[in-house]
Amino acid sequence: MIFFLRFLFIVVIGIMLWVTSRASMHQSLGDFARSATFRDPWVVATLFDAYWAFITFYVWVAWKERSMVARILWFVSIVLLGNMAMAAYMLAQLFSVPVSGALEEVFTRRQNGKLLLPAVLTVLSIGIYLLA
Repeated sequence: MIFFLRFLFIVVIGIMLWVTSRASMHQSLGDFARSATFRDPWVVATLFDAYWAFITFYVWVAWKERSMVARILWFVSIVLLGNMAMAAYMLAQLFSVPVSGALEEVFTRRQNGKLLLPAVLTVLSIGIYLLA
């Protein structure tokens, strides 16, 4: 199962990078935010659905991470990068145990909070939004 989940989250990151890059080449984020499409009720509903999912996932991350700094960095990363940050978090968790390890270890082990990955993602996401 751990091998499958690693594969799944690598696919998630890959597809999200592809679709986001493709969308960015077609239309800037700022142009999209000012467009009539952005005010379409289904677009708004989809965004609310996505962001509530991000918050739900973040609550679990905040429980797992004991460091307040790590919690803040993961919050910013998840809110700004969405599924890409969530998949990166899952991959970090999944690669911290052997393939033959217990899946419970991934989901229930609390940790002191490593800062490098969330810090890099936070800086990257803020940079992307400033350039968009």
